[in-house]
Amino acid sequence: MGVEGCTKCIKYMLFLFNFIFWLAGGVILGVALWLRHDPKTSNLLEQQFEGAQPPSTFYISVHILIAVGAVMMVVGFLGCYGAIQESQCLLGTFFACLVILFACEVAAGIWGFTHRETVAKEMMTFYDSVYDKAMSESLTEREKRHAAASVLKVFHETLVCCGKGQGSAFYTKFTDLFGATDFCPSAGTMVDCHQRIKDLFSDKIYLIGIAALVVAVIMIFEMIFSMVLCCGIRNSPVY
Repeated sequence: MGVEGCTKCIKYMLFLFNFIFWLAGGVILGVALWLRHDPKTSNLLEQQFEGAQPPSTFYISVHILIAVGAVMMVVGFLGCYGAIQESQCLLGTFFACLVILFACEVAAGIWGFTHRETVAKEMMTFYDSVYDKAMSESLTEREKRHAAASVLKVFHETLVCCGKGQGSAFYTKFTDLFGATDFCPSAGTMVDCHQRIKDLFSDKIYLIGIAALVVAVIMIFEMIFSMVLCCGIRNSPVY
């Protein structure tokens, strides 16, 4: 093709970075789909109690990640093809898409950082309401089965926990032992569910943050290389 020397080197480096970008889009898409269908989070976030549902903040973030991963794969392919064909039009379109994606990623990162504890807190509030309702009805009307009991069992069996804190965990195990309730997991544990919920969603948020940081670094290099290659193509005597 028309470019030579250092610009030709930039061309192949851009192709390489775009290929990595395309792979990263596939990885993000795969991770997002895994987060969406992970048995632990699915079991918890699909529960309903007296018309109320767990917070949808986590799923909203995951759906955004799915869209970002799909767009990254399309943009990565566009960049690869534009670099090989040395097309200023394709490279310009690719650069514009990268700027938009980068701006969206920065905005999403700021939002995610400021709301990093929101999902866990909302889930703990939902759990507390279910726990209080289940315990009060189980102790006052033992023969009456209620939706709260089944939802609470899902939390306890999924997270292998019991109670809102160490005190309530011990109390629930005590009421289970004497047959007043049957809420704690069969495996037996004294870990409170607040801690389990916090650990579950915090780990996933950190995973998303690391993936976003890696992609942001790749995007910065791609924007630089695409502009350099565009300038090289424009100044090439062949064009």
